[in-house]
Amino acid sequence: MSAWDPITLEVFRNLFYSVAEEMGVTLCRTSFSPNIKERRDYSCAIFDGEGRMVAQGEHMPVHLGSMPLSVEAAIEHTEMGPGDMVAVNDPFRGGTHLPDITLVQPVFLEGRAKASYYVANRAHHSDVGGITPGSMPLSNSIFQEGIRIPPVHLVRGGDVVRDVLQLILTNVRTPREREGDLTAQIASNRTGERRLVGLSDKYGVDTVTRYMGWLQDYAERMTREAIQRIPDGSYRFEDCMDDDGLGTGPLPIVVEITIDGDAARIDFAGTHEQVRGSVNAIYAITLSAVMYCFRVIVPFAVPSNAGTIRPLEVIAPEGTIVNALPPSAVAGGNVETSQRIVDVVLGALAQAIPDVIPAASYGTMTNLTIGGVDPRTGEPFAYYETTAGGMGARPTAEGLHATHCHMTNSLNTPIEALEHAYPYYVREYAIRRGSGGGGRFKGGDAICREIELRCAGEITILSDRRVHQPYGLRGGEPGARGRNVLRTPREDGSRTEQEVPGKVSVQVEAGTSIRIETPGGGGWGEPSDGTSGGRSGPDSVAETRTIGPNAGEQVVAAKLRNLMDTKPGRSKISTVAAVEPSTRGI
Repeated sequence: MSAWDPITLEVFRNLFYSVAEEMGVTLCRTSFSPNIKERRDYSCAIFDGEGRMVAQGEHMPVHLGSMPLSVEAAIEHTEMGPGDMVAVNDPFRGGTHLPDITLVQPVFLEGRAKASYYVANRAHHSDVGGITPGSMPLSNSIFQEGIRIPPVHLVRGGDVVRDVLQLILTNVRTPREREGDLTAQIASNRTGERRLVGLSDKYGVDTVTRYMGWLQDYAERMTREAIQRIPDGSYRFEDCMDDDGLGTGPLPIVVEITIDGDAARIDFAGTHEQVRGSVNAIYAITLSAVMYCFRVIVPFAVPSNAGTIRPLEVIAPEGTIVNALPPSAVAGGNVETSQRIVDVVLGALAQAIPDVIPAASYGTMTNLTIGGVDPRTGEPFAYYETTAGGMGARPTAEGLHATHCHMTNSLNTPIEALEHAYPYYVREYAIRRGSGGGGRFKGGDAICREIELRCAGEITILSDRRVHQPYGLRGGEPGARGRNVLRTPREDGSRTEQEVPGKVSVQVEAGTSIRIETPGGGGWGEPSDGTSGGRSGPDSVAETRTIGPNAGEQVVAAKLRNLMDTKPGRSKISTVAAVEPSTRGI
């Protein structure tokens, strides 16, 4: 077979995608922790025999460009045979931040000495040790953030390497939950292995391998086509992180995007040097954020694979907060800095294609971790969750309320699951009305969430956009800043309120509650009547409760396919439509 058939290519595209999705279903249904089971804070993907990503499930965009580096590290630093699995979380050897543990497995076919494929999954573990419960501390080096796992065999020849597992479990606060989640990751990879062996038996390994390569070539062509529709030129944008939590800030992130034909250079020269606090991002995170931004402007349902990154040259100076070097603290780079990288890349693209790019979404994952000893069981617990906010308004529609946007794409932990699993009361969970920026189209409103502890514990928050607001576009107003408020009970039954910084760690007594108010999305366009704009049409909350993962990309793809001129000029975008961020509603 010397040429690919488009119908067969689409069949294999869906086959590969379904393998990654089934791996995710296995991981979700067999995991122990609410963070994986309820929030779905994981990603699964399949790779060809050279370690190039072929397909990823509709999971976490922040893993788009970073998981391939974990596979690359496992191949480079270990020798893997049939039935082996390698674990890694070291950010400087293929990982992202320490709570994200990746498990890589080669897939060997009968009679072949070399792995024909690889499967991998990555899951966020709600505790991997470190100086605070939840392993998302206000740290000043990676050594304070938890156990650091280089590429090492967790499974060899189909059997768990017990001493490696025990080494990991001895260094965490919640070993039973960690063992359960790691076992779920093992099951997920075995699901992927079975399905790829089945595809090879049915279609032949040569056919499967060829279509893996052709699918990557297809993704590259679609990405180049989208880039070619952007006017040639250089576009610069700057935004900033509030601070690093240890006294340094603001922290500017600068990008200059140069479009040249069907290729793009994304240069972060001028970005702030790496800092003491934990908002440093490694290069893999920056690569993932850039890849995500260019993926969502493709007017077709382009597959997530290695081909998407080929037209992009990403330059991130070493020693900056977008390409940090060891032993810098990186817990927040994966979750906070990644969101700001998206904001600056989309901000730059908005200068080139102003009627396509939305205003800034809430721009922070607002990471909340709480730990202590559960009085119901006498066992330690560690809770971790990111919190949704307001989506930025689009050039053709208002932003959605209370939704996870961009690099997170996770769900929330339902109140019932939260109160069952942890010694908490949820005192409030509501839309933060009026927090979206005004404009012709109003930014989405954010979330208010208040959790009361039924025991003493330690609360850690890594959040941003508490000082600098999410920007509006084309005259739209910025979204509201976020707020974190600690409420402490008094003897007379009243409560004292203290607004705490965006990045803080504090010991609290039973009865204390933490209230999180996330930022709203920016508005788009000047209001036609001179006011701050307003909502019209169906309530956006209903939309956020029904929208599926990455549904926004599918919507905009359909719009662009219907609207775009089939022979666009190089000097301008022939038609405009709104790019919709990857979103999941609450």
